[in-house]
Amino acid sequence: MKTGSIILLALAALAAVGGVSAYVWVSLGDVEISWLGLLAMGFGVVFSLGLGIGLMALVYFSNKRGYDDEAGH
Repeated sequence: MKTGSIILLALAALAAVGGVSAYVWVSLGDVEISWLGLLAMGFGVVFSLGLGIGLMALVYFSNKRGYDDEAGH
């Protein structure tokens, strides 16, 4: 029962975020982004993905090689 409640809460949060995002998207209207803005956004997305993937890889390899075993002792 606890797992079902968590799933229901997560789906409700997802629906709320989707609704707010759709409202903001529609209310923006005819906003244009220059090519420099698109370029900056693209670099930001690539940088964020690279940083996230790199940090998760470090966590994975650190755990796999046993570097985390002595932490907290």
